[in-house]
Amino acid sequence: MTGLVGFEAWAELAGDSPTSRTEWSALVAAWSEPHRRYHDLAHLAAVLGLAGELGEAADLHAVRLAAWYHDAVYDPQRPDNEEISAQRARAGLRGLVDDERAAEVERLVLLTAGHDPAPEDRNGAVLCDADLAVLAAPAESYAAYASAVRAEYGHLSDEEFTAGRTAVLEHLLALPRLYRTPGAQAWTEAARANMGAELVLLRRRAASS
Repeated sequence: MTGLVGFEAWAELAGDSPTSRTEWSALVAAWSEPHRRYHDLAHLAAVLGLAGELGEAADLHAVRLAAWYHDAVYDPQRPDNEEISAQRARAGLRGLVDDERAAEVERLVLLTAGHDPAPEDRNGAVLCDADLAVLAAPAESYAAYASAVRAEYGHLSDEEFTAGRTAVLEHLLALPRLYRTPGAQAWTEAARANMGAELVLLRRRAASS
């Protein structure tokens, strides 16, 4: 495996040691779980790439490590994936990075639960903007993303999914700023249009059910 999710890229963040190789393999396996339709290695690679392109982070190493862990635990049937992923980061990075950086990675992973970093939080802004970039994708790509998320929640009825997804979109639309980094702020209009269109569809389905 090569590229942004290959071991060489990981080793730039966590070193090359037997422990590091074991942790990388475990993370790749987690991101490759069969139930993932959107939150997979392709999403991870996209977030890692965008984190570097946005260029505003105070500690890009921490942001990239947080990208590796932000959906390391992804079980659509539980509500605390971010909390468990943050714990997974703290445990997995023990001995690979210093305590200060590990704590920052843990903090950043927790931020992805609400995507609402503080105004001065440059690391949080980069991670959250990279994670939410898909919201500004062309309409066809956005529709594919929304369908993939629905597939991940296949255990829910249409009514249950519609309620949950509506709440997520309304939260994002209510944020004072959807994107925080200068490079991402131009995405705002497209993202709001995509989410608004999806909300219209969801509300129509809810009204007709």
